[in-house]
Amino acid sequence: MKIKIKEMFLNGTIGKLMLTLCLSALMPLTAAAQQITAKNEIIDCGNVVYEHPVTAKFELQNRSTQPLVIKDIKTSCGCTQVEYPKGEIPVGGSFTVDATYDSRQLGHFYKDIALYSNVTQKPFYLQIRGVVVEEIVDFSGQYPYTFADVKADVNNIEFDDVNRGDIPVQKIHIKNTSTKSVSPVVMHLPPYLQAFVSPTTLAPGRQGTISLMLDSRKLRDYGLTQTSVFLGMYPGDKVHPDKEISVSTVLLPAFTEMTEQQMAYTPRMILSAEELNISFDGKNKKSETIIIENTGRTELEISSLQMFTEGMQVKLNKTRLAKGEQGRLKITVDARLIKKARSKPRVLMITNDPNKAKVIINVNVK
Repeated sequence: MKIKIKEMFLNGTIGKLMLTLCLSALMPLTAAAQQITAKNEIIDCGNVVYEHPVTAKFELQNRSTQPLVIKDIKTSCGCTQVEYPKGEIPVGGSFTVDATYDSRQLGHFYKDIALYSNVTQKPFYLQIRGVVVEEIVDFSGQYPYTFADVKADVNNIEFDDVNRGDIPVQKIHIKNTSTKSVSPVVMHLPPYLQAFVSPTTLAPGRQGTISLMLDSRKLRDYGLTQTSVFLGMYPGDKVHPDKEISVSTVLLPAFTEMTEQQMAYTPRMILSAEELNISFDGKNKKSETIIIENTGRTELEISSLQMFTEGMQVKLNKTRLAKGEQGRLKITVDARLIKKARSKPRVLMITNDPNKAKVIINVNVK
């Protein structure tokens, strides 16, 4: 399901999201000199019960060439209290900064912490964030997919019917089923995807969410774009096929508002079938053919012909059909390979017919 910008994840506002993204973009500049490093510069506490203070423990390291002394720490408001080491931290030494938010205001919170020290001229920024709620309501669905120590409700994400400029979000519910805490991280993200894990650390038995946000402006082509991301249990975890999450996006071509007169001079696609029922009857492969006809008044162009899953082959004899012309789309299904498909077998066509800019042909395999 597509979620528009005004319905952004976690019920937050775009302003807060953009502020967080800007802060996230600026933070690496502070750490560029590698004087101080943090395991997580942003810690998301997830849902927090009202008036139940929550503490984020930041793990840091002195990467400078001299002992580190924290001179001062400033927070964005008095609602956040910070504990930090008062003595010298040796070269290469690790230390922690504990930030506690009082949780006395319902809603999203984004609290910044500026750490001033003797090893850098600029402050080193940390952030604690989350959502204060009256009551925590856990996800009641199933978790059929396993990713190492974490189980999830889905392993395949689809951003369907996306228009250029949309920023939809899809959620994955996760649960830590191990006996140790984990810090899930989404790896190998392409430039058009961003991932937000809440909370940052999952205690044993704790539930959380992964929000995948798509920036459609960064997609290159109309039609289907597919990729795979991987769910690690901690930053720097190794990529493995067992941790794969497939992500597909369908970007629709843009049609400006057209008058009735303009619509009268557009192509019109008619298909002999928009759904196929394949029965192999003991065969390894089976093929079916769909007739495509242009009953409009201008040329029909099929600009994209793609498959959502492996195990299928498609062959189109014509990508351009004049008025009254017909074409033949042959779909071949491999019985052995189609069993490995994660999502429902489908064929996608992108056309210049305003009424059928996107056509999905469902393939039902028996």
